[in-house]
Amino acid sequence: MKPEDLKGKKITVIGLGLHGGSIGTVRFLCSAGAKVTVTDIKSKEELAISIEKLKDLKNISYILGQHRPEDFINADMVIKNPAVPWSNKYIKLALEKKIPVEMDSSLFFKFCKNSIIGVTGTKGKTTTATLIYEILKTAKKNPIRAGVGQVSVLDKIDDLKPESIVVFELSSWRLSALGKNNLSPKIAVLTNVYPDHLNYYKSMEIYIRDKKNIFLNQKSGDFCVINWDDEVLNKLEPEIKSQIIKFSTSRISKGKSVFIHEGAIYLNDGIDEKKVMDISEIQLKGKHNFSNILAGIGAAYALGITLTDIRKAISEFNGIPHRLELAREFEGIKYFNDTAATQPESAIFGINSFEEPVILICGGADKNLDMAFLAKTIQEKVKGAIFLKGAATDKIISEIKKLLPKGEKDKNFTIVGSMEKAVEMARASAEAGDVILLSPGAASFGLFNNEFDRGNKFKEAVNNLK
Repeated sequence: MKPEDLKGKKITVIGLGLHGGSIGTVRFLCSAGAKVTVTDIKSKEELAISIEKLKDLKNISYILGQHRPEDFINADMVIKNPAVPWSNKYIKLALEKKIPVEMDSSLFFKFCKNSIIGVTGTKGKTTTATLIYEILKTAKKNPIRAGVGQVSVLDKIDDLKPESIVVFELSSWRLSALGKNNLSPKIAVLTNVYPDHLNYYKSMEIYIRDKKNIFLNQKSGDFCVINWDDEVLNKLEPEIKSQIIKFSTSRISKGKSVFIHEGAIYLNDGIDEKKVMDISEIQLKGKHNFSNILAGIGAAYALGITLTDIRKAISEFNGIPHRLELAREFEGIKYFNDTAATQPESAIFGINSFEEPVILICGGADKNLDMAFLAKTIQEKVKGAIFLKGAATDKIISEIKKLLPKGEKDKNFTIVGSMEKAVEMARASAEAGDVILLSPGAASFGLFNNEFDRGNKFKEAVNNLK
């Protein structure tokens, strides 16, 4: 399949959204000469930021505040936003009429002839993908990022050169489209699997089924880099037909692997163990990031990158925005933005990354996740907590109350409706030497456009402190 095949085609894009991914899709389609209809149940006013970024384009029409059946049954192709489920009645309508339904991920894989490193997992996808990109850049491999964080996908096709290697962050949603087209990347990286998006998926089994698409269609000469410490992932070995590279924070004695042993990282190529670097050389904050680094080394090894280049890139890598990002140090207090912690396990990792007393800003919208362990961590390890209003916040507070002594069940909790107020209240309860940490453990919808908007509003509020 080639981009020029889209010229003159009527293509409906369902779900413009506010994350930015669909903006790149629409731009690519228009540049390919397609006649594009964008439809979204959000209003023109709600989508103003995204529409503004597309105002220079022609051959595009908007149907907003509704979806119309005719835009799906009279199209040559439908492209759905990752958050739109396959069970959506308009998607089902198109499929019933034999209209092909794609996502940006499946189209990219069909257009791209270059090697693709796909990275998935409940946590650590963006950090791992970014680190792999930095290793490849250090090794002068001309890498291209697709879908990493807020990086769009289809418009990256134009950036590809014959020698380019693509690093593609693949959510379970994007992987579902690959599965429907029997596609998998040449190198698959699985960081971990935890309960997530259970407001979207009916069960963990269905969620895991989508995740497995990253390796199910690999060939014997491909590679699968997999977290051997993850109790879900290490049971998938019989289903993997490619070459497996395991990674672990404990020594693995057999097979190709990357692991930590006695304060250093080692690579086992299946014959010899070679030291990659000492843990003390790592700048990236948080012990949970050790696994992300091991995954990155495994992917780089699969590509034949030298240990010298791997070591150099890792030792210089100190993280990415919105993930334990130091926003400011002011009046002896450090402010960290960890807004990408959108589920409880991520927030727990964030809290446990600090020895200093933590004032936590957390909570928000619910994704049907269990908040009991996060509540226990807050109760045991956090100096104080400010909550952003939302259904997840109600669940966290309910779980905390179960842990309180009988006489404290009526304790008041601070719940606020804006980031500015959250930062103000956190600052009022903090003192020099403390950390104020935004690590929500919940989704952002309701108060914010998305988790990145939430993080940016935190940084703005922190930088406005006087």
